[in-house]
Amino acid sequence: MIIPGQSLTAEPKNAPYENPPELTTAEDSIMWHLNRLQDEEKFKALADTLELGLDVVTITEGLLRGAVMGGIHSIDISLIIAPVIHEYITSTAEKLGIDFEEGIPDNSKQDEEIEYQINEKKAQDILAELDMKVEEDMDSEEPMQEELPMDMPKEEPRGLMARRGEEL
Repeated sequence: MIIPGQSLTAEPKNAPYENPPELTTAEDSIMWHLNRLQDEEKFKALADTLELGLDVVTITEGLLRGAVMGGIHSIDISLIIAPVIHEYITSTAEKLGIDFEEGIPDNSKQDEEIEYQINEKKAQDILAELDMKVEEDMDSEEPMQEELPMDMPKEEPRGLMARRGEEL
């Protein structure tokens, strides 16, 4: 556990990652990692980890972070070689028939959810706008009274039950 300010009390250049890395090229770093992963015990541990459900992205990040902490290579090299290490692990696991999760998120469901939320918001805005128009129309309108033009004659009731000669 690291306590805040601990680096200010420790001896400078005491940790391996505070010194220059042992390997300075991406090629050398890749070979170092691949040689370690080809060790039977290390790959058996890696295979067990995959079978337990840990995804390849997390394992790759852990391997590379450990090498940086150990002073093997820099963070920059880690970013460069990460896809190679990831591909090595996945291809080897596939060849051995190990069930694993890659760890790369599938954004299609997330995209559908976002699109649904956007459409829902648009629909709510349209409904709110319609409600405002209806309220404005109700507030501004006075009860309408139909006025007939003066010169228009009134129609007499028609039909079977209408009384003749009676006005409404």
